[in-house]
Amino acid sequence: MENWKQFDANEVTHSVSHHLLAIYEIGREYGGWARVSDIARRLDITRGSVSINLRGIKARGLVVEDDHRQVKLSPKGLKIAHDILAKKTAIKAFLQKVLGLSEEEAEVDSCKIEHLLSAAMARRLVHFVKLMLSDDAGAQALLGRARTFKEPCRDGALCPVCKDRCLLEQLSPVLEAPSEKP
Repeated sequence: MENWKQFDANEVTHSVSHHLLAIYEIGREYGGWARVSDIARRLDITRGSVSINLRGIKARGLVVEDDHRQVKLSPKGLKIAHDILAKKTAIKAFLQKVLGLSEEEAEVDSCKIEHLLSAAMARRLVHFVKLMLSDDAGAQALLGRARTFKEPCRDGALCPVCKDRCLLEQLSPVLEAPSEKP
């Protein structure tokens, strides 16, 4: 029951992940360096918020700053950004190509998940996705079957996934609820 505490053990938060990726992407366009205003525009937040967040990111040695207050990823920050991108790509491929989610759904959900995934889990996921998308006949058959499998829960007989209550019944109201628009 102590697993929930592992959430805080992540090397970077979701916010830090986004800042590192923004710096990485901007840096690729502009020779490695990013201005606070560019990061703010990329993340759609204020320059003040970026400046506040960069303090902690700099203190952890994930970015370096030049005389013009531009930042670029340090070697440690670059490694973390590459890890984040690899995890996000693996998750997105799984969600989109194996589970059949739309590109938009896969993009949103992979962003929500990537910073929580361990490197070991990400490696296993990459191997699984590669298998499922390979020319292996057994994998292709399983992939086809998985995409169409919709076995309903049986009255009085729960499956090994659900254990003590039907998860599909638990999830249905959430999944079928109309989206709220502001």
